[in-house]
Amino acid sequence: MTLKTRRRGAELEDAIVAAAWDVLVESGYPGFTYEAIAARAGTSRPVLYRRWPQREDLLLATLNRVWFSHAIPLPDTGNLRDDVIGFLRNADAGRTRLLTTISVQLMDYFRESGSNFGELRDRLRAPGQPTGLERLVARAAERGELPAVPRSPRVVNLPFDLLRHEMFMTLRPVPAEVITEIVDDVWLPLLRSVA
Repeated sequence: MTLKTRRRGAELEDAIVAAAWDVLVESGYPGFTYEAIAARAGTSRPVLYRRWPQREDLLLATLNRVWFSHAIPLPDTGNLRDDVIGFLRNADAGRTRLLTTISVQLMDYFRESGSNFGELRDRLRAPGQPTGLERLVARAAERGELPAVPRSPRVVNLPFDLLRHEMFMTLRPVPAEVITEIVDDVWLPLLRSVA
């Protein structure tokens, strides 16, 4: 006879969050219930309520875990153009499916909460943490490739915003030539004109 050991701590939390993600992907926000998640995780609703008193708390914990488990690698090629093209390709490869899944499955959450994807992103992002593009631009300035002057975060982050727009509009991976156009035809000329 095999004794079943009770999961506790991080092991239990990992199982719950994995189950919550599966439920969200399969059933969307309307199906994202304590009952469905507890059943999928093989635990009870009170266990979930103790950790996450509100359904939104559990949703944010789930999205946070999934989002940050798909970190976008920052290339270091020695020049800004190639770093940013590599970064956008990494983002496209690692986040297109995730981003489209989240946006589609959370429409009811956005409607119910009155929030939007930008607000959700801001809630998940650690305050004061630089974006990948901000880090790449800072690195280019340290190398002397760009002047070390203040730049608008909107200008610095434009390539990722345009990539995300392409992802949302097509719900497909972004072609390599579009990524190159974003960097060469839009962003680098703009970045250099405001420096």
